Parts: sequence; structure tokens; C-alpha cells
Amino acid sequence: MRQPDYFARPVPPFGDPQARLLIVGLAPGMHGANRTGRPFTGDHAGILLYETLHHFGFASQPQSIAADDPLKLRDCLITNAVKCLPPENKPESGEVRTCNNFLAAELKRLTTVQIILALGTVAHRAVLMALGERQSDFAFAHGARHALSAGRQLFDSYHCSRYNTQTKRLTADGFAAVFAAIRTELECLTAKP
Repeated sequence: MRQPDYFARPVPPFGDPQARLLIVGLAPGMHGANRTGRPFTGDHAGILLYETLHHFGFASQPQSIAADDPLKLRDCLITNAVKCLPPENKPESGEVRTCNNFLAAELKRLTTVQIILALGTVAHRAVLMALGERQSDFAFAHGARHALSAGRQLFDSYHCSRYNTQTKRLTADGFAAVFAAIRTELECLTAKP
């Protein structure tokens, strides 16, 4: 099904290029970022994400419906492990490996990033691969926090997908708890001399 008015190409990161927080999602959603050209914009997964980012002061408004809406991110940048819409809206391991060079380049370029939030196991593994970390040293778990060798920290959360929120695997409170821990850690890092 072709949609001539869709963005339909690799989706670039969105947000503050000097951010201390990098959020890594899975891949552009078929009728979300693949349509709009902005991560988590125009689909169900973005609803909880942008509401939570706004609540914790990372976003100027609680929703994102189009790439040209007035939403701005503060001290936060969002990217994906896979940059293009995957077949059947679910990336295969080969696609994650193919796109990993792009994520590795982003992580190298983003020298101000101190905290990385991986949304789901695929993003978690992609971040570790991009940073050259051993997968077996860092088990994914919702709410987990990992000290990485480059001095950065990796936080884990279940992905804010429709499936996870409707089944209550991820609740608004559970998602907020992860962001509260991130906000506290950023404040601690700011307070250090």
C-alpha cells in the first residue's frame, strides 16, 4: 500500500542536539513516524511518551501530531534503533544490525548525552551493540539502570506501544517512575562540581 503523502524514508532524530537524554525507540511506525517524519509523532506510542516528556519538563507540549507542530524538546533527543519502516511494522535482527552503524554514529556524535533510555529489548540491545558493550553484561528489565563503560547510563523501559499500554504491561505510573529516576539522575549530574 503506497501512501504518496507519507514521509516514507529514513526518519531522522528529533529534539535538542545538545541533549543529555537520548531516547531510543524501535522503528518508525507505519502510520506514525513513517507518515510524519518525526519519531513517535502521529501514532499511539507517542501519546504516552510525549505526555510523560511534557510532565517531566522535556517537552513544550503534551502531544505531537505532525512534524510541523510547535512541539519542542528540551535536553532530550529521540531516535530509533531502525531508521526506516520495517516489513510488517516489526524489525528483524538483520535490519537492526544494518541500521546499527547509524545509531553508533549518532551516539559518537552526541557528546553531551549522559543518559540513554531504551524503549524495549530491541532498542536496549541496539544501544549496547552500537556502544560495543557485551550484551550478557546488561540484562533488560523495565526500570533497570546500567552503568556503561563510557560513563553514560542506560535506563530501560517497556516500549510505550499500544499493545503494552492496553495490556497494562506498561502503565502511565510505571513509565513515569522511569522518567522520575532519569530526572533525579540528571539533577544529580548537574549538581556535581
